[in-house]
Amino acid sequence: MARHSSLQLHSRGRVFMTRAVFAVLILGFAYLVFEFGRIQANYNIVDAGKERQLYEDRIAGLENEIVGLNEEIALLETHRDIDREAYREVEISLTTLQSKIQEQTDAIAFYRGIVSPADGAAGLKVQDLRLTRSQDELAYNVRLVLVQSLKHDRKVTGDVSLVVQGEEDGVTTTYSYAQLLPEDSSASWPFSVRYFQDFDREIVLPDGFMPESITIEVRSKTRSISSIEESYSWATSPG
Repeated sequence: MARHSSLQLHSRGRVFMTRAVFAVLILGFAYLVFEFGRIQANYNIVDAGKERQLYEDRIAGLENEIVGLNEEIALLETHRDIDREAYREVEISLTTLQSKIQEQTDAIAFYRGIVSPADGAAGLKVQDLRLTRSQDELAYNVRLVLVQSLKHDRKVTGDVSLVVQGEEDGVTTTYSYAQLLPEDSSASWPFSVRYFQDFDREIVLPDGFMPESITIEVRSKTRSISSIEESYSWATSPG
């Protein structure tokens, strides 16, 4: 009876060892498939790390420049109070420096949106959307900046589209991107982004159409990266 129990234990031990070996082999195979996928996607962990460090170094450099510019502003303000005769020149310098600080601040916000977004979420994001008038009264330039936040181990590909909602002859009307293109323009709007990519596209609104909002749809063709859709009120910026 004892011998039979010993054989059962030995058999169970062999089954357990066999299952453990299979589990290790499966995990090893899965890792090799994962690495092969990254190689196929042209991913290089060393290059990706260097690129990320470049962005972080750029942020640090911009922050240091802002500190220096603030010190210059403080000095100029002191000189302005001391020497009223040079008031105009100092005011011009102050305006220039403050404008430069704003540019640096915007640049920092842009790079941080790539390497460390405020919401902590990875994936595609519309970093910036600006509408400006073209020379033609009904034509508008659409500037779009896409970023891929946090994860940059591969390029994300897909296409972009948009629709404009508004009112025409008292009726709520929606126009697709293809309907708003200038003549002989392609409706194709592909993207391929690892860190960020910016676009300039022109659309032409129908005569009598009053735009109210614009919706941007970014459709991802990369597995595990979600598509996004964002809507904005129609507002133009200076050209």
